[in-house]
Amino acid sequence: MKIAIYSDVICPWCYVGKRRLERALAEEGRQAEIEWLPFELNPDMPREGMTRAEYRARKFGARRADELDRDMTALGASEGIAFAFDRMARTPNTRRAHMLIARANAAGLGGAAAAALFRAYFEKAEDIGYPQVLVRIGTEIGLSAADAEAALADPELERFVVETEREAAGLRTFRPPRRGGRIRRRARPSR
Repeated sequence: MKIAIYSDVICPWCYVGKRRLERALAEEGRQAEIEWLPFELNPDMPREGMTRAEYRARKFGARRADELDRDMTALGASEGIAFAFDRMARTPNTRRAHMLIARANAAGLGGAAAAALFRAYFEKAEDIGYPQVLVRIGTEIGLSAADAEAALADPELERFVVETEREAAGLRTFRPPRRGGRIRRRARPSR
């Protein structure tokens, strides 16, 4: 089975969904070839990112942002994710992270890249917009430092990310996964 996932590595629901998909596949005893495709939540984010407090206050309002973090922290704990929202200083621009995932996909390491980026951002509170962090993650998953650095500077990969996101935005629906003949909407827990 092949699954294409359009995701951003700063989307907490995407991280929860990843965990739930992995568990559902394991429960069903199924294997899947997963391709991680780019979808920036904030394609207009400045290249250097911005402070998380400023970003969240603009997007949700400070009070609502705190409520969302509290709720997601509880949900994450139930999925084995230790969200570190209280330690996150910045909301990164994720374009280069998607370029790294694209290079990793080509090397058969896309799942490892997505997992490492989710973990670095959400559980270690690392700024995954910084090239040195991305290169380190690339080497940790099996890319050479030179290959990871080249990916972050590759105009072809940047075009791929932008064009893939444009195609994704043009899709009218995303087919939700089926389980037991039912369509599963969102990343609901398995039963």
